[in-house]
Amino acid sequence: MRNMASVVGRRAIALSSSRGSCARQLQLSLRITATTSAPQPKVTVNCAQSRFLSYTRPWRREIPVAEPKRGDSKVWASADEAVADIKSGSVLLSAGFGLCGVASTLIAALRRRGPESLHSLTAVSNNAGSEGRGGLALLTENGQVDRMIMSYLGSNKKLEKQYLTGKIAVELCPQGTIAERIRAAGSGIPAFFTPTGGNTLIQSGSLPTRYSPDGTVVEFSPPRETRIFNGKAYLMETALPGDVAILRAWKVDKAGNCVFRHTTKTFAPLMAKAAKLAIVEAENIVEIGEIDPSEVNLPGIYVDRIVPAVEPSQIEILKTRSPEADSSSPPKAESEAQLRRNRIARRAAKELKPGFYVNLGVGIPTLAPSFLPPGQKVWIQSENGILGMGDYPLPDEVDPDIINAGKETTTLIPGASTFDSSESFSMIRGGHVDVSILGALQVSAAGDLANYMIPGKVFKGMGGAMDLVSNPDNTKIVVATEHTAKDGSSKIVQHCQLPVTGKGVVSTIITDLAVFQVDRKKGTLTLTEIAPGVDVEEVRQKTDAEFSVAEELEVME
Repeated sequence: MRNMASVVGRRAIALSSSRGSCARQLQLSLRITATTSAPQPKVTVNCAQSRFLSYTRPWRREIPVAEPKRGDSKVWASADEAVADIKSGSVLLSAGFGLCGVASTLIAALRRRGPESLHSLTAVSNNAGSEGRGGLALLTENGQVDRMIMSYLGSNKKLEKQYLTGKIAVELCPQGTIAERIRAAGSGIPAFFTPTGGNTLIQSGSLPTRYSPDGTVVEFSPPRETRIFNGKAYLMETALPGDVAILRAWKVDKAGNCVFRHTTKTFAPLMAKAAKLAIVEAENIVEIGEIDPSEVNLPGIYVDRIVPAVEPSQIEILKTRSPEADSSSPPKAESEAQLRRNRIARRAAKELKPGFYVNLGVGIPTLAPSFLPPGQKVWIQSENGILGMGDYPLPDEVDPDIINAGKETTTLIPGASTFDSSESFSMIRGGHVDVSILGALQVSAAGDLANYMIPGKVFKGMGGAMDLVSNPDNTKIVVATEHTAKDGSSKIVQHCQLPVTGKGVVSTIITDLAVFQVDRKKGTLTLTEIAPGVDVEEVRQKTDAEFSVAEELEVME
């Protein structure tokens, strides 16, 4: 069992306790060694004191925000006027997912303020937009953001460089946890407990948040308090309020009632509720009474300023299918690599039973529905707010407001619904999704999954993966991946050497060579199927994990 030695550090948590007129500071110093497959350290606090502990983030500071005046018009002539009084150091909640639903007009106005007038912002968003194209990338590149709180860096190389050289702090947080922290802030709830991130670097507080220019880690993520409920460990997460929220809506009346289209809902309603000042840019501003009350997604009580949207909606990744293509047919195997991918996807499709609600990770998992028998229907859930996702659109069907979790254009099938991120991750954490199929960098014999970072090489963030594996007793977790990495090393290992996404969560492993079933309680692996032309000895040679062989070994299609 190996330790990830690069993530070792001292922690000092200042816990303030008070009772009546008594006040005292409790300094708790921890030495935390973040391991991958080993049990994580626990923080124990005296129960008598724990009721009076005060939790604050070191970067959080009170910034004066202009008080909205009841009765005044909420409509402003321009975005520049509406953002003119935002202060440096503010916590900015920026709605959108990728470039879908981002407040492009307001972000452009904030950028025009320049770093001399507006700087040191803490920006909260699922990701930081697209480098050189839009979203919060326009502010990070302009030197106006000091800290990002997000779930996914993606392919923003400029932001990654700023992070690794200490110019910007990046606090990574699971996507569903960000949504719930924001929702809690808008609901007056200071903290909550979640299963997401248990036994990971999130729990131990070992994710690097800020580097010095020489590459030394100078700040780590805060460790989480844990408690046991019904025999299961949960992490305490604190609410995430903002000074200012910026969002984009399709239609807004002059009272501030908002209507959002499709996947633009993700974070917009949540962020408006969690901010002291909410500014919405509207594609259509209408008179009071022109929106049917049943169509309102965000009541006007949460909106303070309205500006016209003058920047067009953008598409981050345009994906279409040709009119001649049969959307129900699997991709043609034009290479050995595609043959392997199709074999994995064909077997993964057997995990999708009629009527199942399923979530599919990017890559190989998304191919599985094309191998379903004709007429068999499943409901595909996308964590950015879709239940009933369809195929890529035809060229004339492209809608910038309908994207999947990979930020690609997609479609909705009859009977589909769209919703915000809090609703989406309630479905996921609550175990309402039947099966989730994910890719992997490594998966262990005990069902530990690592799929979001390779220290020193890949550090894009966990996105929604930690949430997706947080309830494996009710949502079956299936890994669909090639058996070996590009360097020939096995992805099926005895113990994960990479930081884990979840421990003991995977039930079935499907590769191009074999299928394994995991006994999550015993921590053992059983080979149940092999690919045509493959024997058990080849599987053993290419598998680092110990496994037994089923008495009736089947052959994959």
